Amino acid sequence: MLGLLLLQVLASCFWLGHSEVVTSFETSCPQFFFGGIPPNEALEPQKPAWICQRYKNQYYFATLYDRKMRIPVYSAYIYQPGPGKRPKTWLVEPQLMGPTYPKTMEKEWTLLNKYNVSLEKLSQSQAILHDYKNLTGLNRGHLNPNGHHDDYSSRMATFTLTNIVPQDEKLNGGAWNNYEQQTMIRRTQDCTTTYVVVGAVPGNNYIAKGRVNKPSHLWSAACCIVDNSYIKAWAVIAENDKNEVQLLTLGELEDTLTELYGRGQVSLFDSDCPRD
Repeated sequence: MLGLLLLQVLASCFWLGHSEVVTSFETSCPQFFFGGIPPNEALEPQKPAWICQRYKNQYYFATLYDRKMRIPVYSAYIYQPGPGKRPKTWLVEPQLMGPTYPKTMEKEWTLLNKYNVSLEKLSQSQAILHDYKNLTGLNRGHLNPNGHHDDYSSRMATFTLTNIVPQDEKLNGGAWNNYEQQTMIRRTQDCTTTYVVVGAVPGNNYIAKGRVNKPSHLWSAACCIVDNSYIKAWAVIAENDKNEVQLLTLGELEDTLTELYGRGQVSLFDSDCPRD
C-alpha cells in the first residue's frame, strides 16, 4: 500500500508542468476553441507543431507552432483576466525535439543540466532565450498575454517561448497593450465566455542571425457568448513596426489574413460566430 502511494506521489510530481505536442487540437484540447473547432488549415505552416500548453497537470491554452520560423502561428485561450504577479521565468518545449523528451514545460537550465540536452539540439527545434538577447526596438511579445489569466499557474503557463514573437517594443507597450488591457475589458462586459485566438503573420525579417522570424503583423480575434441566443465577435490587426491597432469585424480580419497568408480562405472560429 505504501509503495502504491509512493508511486502516485511520484506520478503527480512528473505531471507538474506538461506541455504536449499532439496530432490534433480537436481530440486533445478542444476546450480552448469556440464550439471545439480550431482555425482551419489555411493558417498551417510548412512545419507545424500542435501544442496543448499544460502546466501543473492542467491545460491552459493551445498553440500552433511554426518549427521553421521558430514562432507561434497562433495561441488560443479563454479570456479570464485577473490581478496578480507577473512571472519572471521563461520556459521551453522539450517535445519539439522529439516525442521521447519530457512532456513538461522546462527551463533551459533544467534540460541542459538534468537531461543532458545540448543547447545546439534545443535551438534546432525552437527559439531559445539567447535569440531574444540584445534586441533593438523589439522585445518578447506574448500572443496569449499573462494578464488575461486569473491565477499564477495560468499566467506562468504563458511564459513559454513557444507563445512569444519578436514584437515592436512601442507597439507591445503601447497600442497593443491598450487593446489587451482596456479594449478587451470594455468589449467583454456582458460576455459569459470569451474565446480568443491571437496570431502572427510571418514577415521578411529575422532576428538571431536568421533563426527567428519577425512577424509582419499581429492579430487577435474574439468570439464572445453573451447568452444562449446571442454571440458577438470582434478583431484587431497591427503592423509590427507601427504603434497602431486597427479594429475590424471578424469577417474583415479573416479576409485580410486570407490575403496575407495566401493559402486559401481563413476561418478562425466555428460558423456560429458572427462575421459582421
